[in-house]
Amino acid sequence: MLQFGIDLGGTKTEIIALTATGETLLRRRTPTPSHDYQAIVDNIVSLVTTTANELKQPYTLGIGIPGAVSPVTGRIKNANTVCLIGEDLAGDIEKRLNHPVIIANDADCFALSEATDGAGAGAKSVFAVIIGTGCGGGWVINGGLVSGPNAIAGEWGHNPLPWRTDQDTQIDCYCGQKGCLETLLSGPGLRQQALAETGIDQTAEAWAKAEATGNVQAAKVLRDHHLRLAKALAGVINTLDPHVIVLGGGVSNLAGIYDTVPKLWGEFVFSDTVVTPLRKAVHGDSSGVRGAAWLGAAQA
Repeated sequence: MLQFGIDLGGTKTEIIALTATGETLLRRRTPTPSHDYQAIVDNIVSLVTTTANELKQPYTLGIGIPGAVSPVTGRIKNANTVCLIGEDLAGDIEKRLNHPVIIANDADCFALSEATDGAGAGAKSVFAVIIGTGCGGGWVINGGLVSGPNAIAGEWGHNPLPWRTDQDTQIDCYCGQKGCLETLLSGPGLRQQALAETGIDQTAEAWAKAEATGNVQAAKVLRDHHLRLAKALAGVINTLDPHVIVLGGGVSNLAGIYDTVPKLWGEFVFSDTVVTPLRKAVHGDSSGVRGAAWLGAAQA
């Protein structure tokens, strides 16, 4: 049986078809009609139907979304693509396809992918975070996703920064709170924080390029960001003590993270030594859609 995975993003929707051993048979992307719920359902149904007709084999289906399924209502909550909120996405797709579907948060799918055959493969526990336009996390133990009664396990990005200083600007978060990790560590968060500190408005990538030329100001901006990330991950280590931490998303491409952050987090971890490996995702931007495919397979 094949594993189909869908990654529903804010700008693109992607489908992948994997064999039982993880070989990619097909991968296809289309734009996401992000403001039209019915058009989103139509797009997903079209991608699955076309792929199934092309490959002509039985399949499982998992979908990763920028939100979560409420365990109380079965409907979508906490979605950045706001037209999904309150909708029965799984039910609507199942009716159209006459096929079971399992839905999870996209960061959970990312974590499952990297724990299955990525940077955390073989580890007993993996905490994986996507640091891109937002900050989402997922928690995998013995190869299985950890959820909870509120379906929010791993929502690390909506906690406050531990050991905060006056330099850490309390920026409003879309969730209604101030100073969430997402507002400091994500790509837009790094940009906003650097703007507050320096008066210069530019992307994380631009700061990294400036640092590479020896720019002292850029080096400080990134050092400050890496210190905040070290504090935030130290909180995870103190709470969960994962065997591996995996980073994905655009900010994970900042080269200095993997050397600098482990050197900084020891001050904040409640242990005499910290041997936790910090690794970059193996599957890059494919991890979300691969994890959705493994999600469906696990429910078969």
